[in-house]
Parts: sequence; structure tokens; C-alpha cells
Amino acid sequence: MKTGKKRTYADRIRLRIRLLWGLVIAMLIYMVVVAELGGGDSRMMTPLAEKASRIIFFGGLIYAGYRIWYNKKLLKDRLKLKEKQVQEQDERNRALHDKSGGLVMDILLVLLLGITCTAALFDMSAFYTAYIILIVAAALKGIAWYCAHRGMI
Repeated sequence: MKTGKKRTYADRIRLRIRLLWGLVIAMLIYMVVVAELGGGDSRMMTPLAEKASRIIFFGGLIYAGYRIWYNKKLLKDRLKLKEKQVQEQDERNRALHDKSGGLVMDILLVLLLGITCTAALFDMSAFYTAYIILIVAAALKGIAWYCAHRGMI
């Protein structure tokens, strides 16, 4: 038996906006903590680690900002909101997502991004290990999605 009341799609979009703002705040706190701990010393980082950490961190901030803007724009336009709801609830899209790892794989990839970024700022051996695991996990998700899209699985 489910607890709680059923949320409307607009309420779910508002919740996503709040969660994204929480993510932005957490990322800014993370940046201050890393600086205080002495992470990100360019004399200790390889060029790949330096680029990867910047792309992951600042790319994540830009992506979160874009999603906040996009979701706020959706809330203003009821027609686009309804179209997006239909697209998200489409059974084929949901099946493709589930067959390619679903929510668990999405969470794993986000955690691997955080681990890779943090490792790049502190330890090169850990960075290269996390980086390879991240690449393999992303490739597996992509291959699984492609195979599910083509009806192979």
C-alpha cells in the first residue's frame, strides 16, 4: 500500500527544481571544503585529472542551472508541460530506461562522477581507477540502451 498523496506532474517538477537548487548549494559547499582541505593542487594533478575535474564540476553546475531554467519554463507553459508529461510516461521510453539500468545505473553514474572528481583533486591513482570505472559504466549503459532500442534485449 502506498503512503502519501498522489502528486501532480507540476508538483513533481517543482520538487525537481528544489532538489536541483539543493544540488547547486551542495556543490558550492563541496568547492569550499575541497579548497580548505588543500585539494586541487595543480602541481600534483595530471592534465587529464585537471580537465576532468573541471568538466565534471563546472559542467554539473551548468547542467543543474540549465535544468532549473528548463523546468521553470515548463511550469509557465501548460502545453509544453503536458507534452513533457506524456513523453516521460511513454511506455517505450520507460522500458528503454529500465532495460539500460534504470534509476540504479543513473545513481551509480552520478556517484562515479562525484568520486572521479574528488579523486582527481587528491590522488592520481584513485583518479585513474575511478575514471576507468566511470567510462566502463557509461559505455555499458550506452550499449544496453542501444541494444534495448534495437530490440536485442
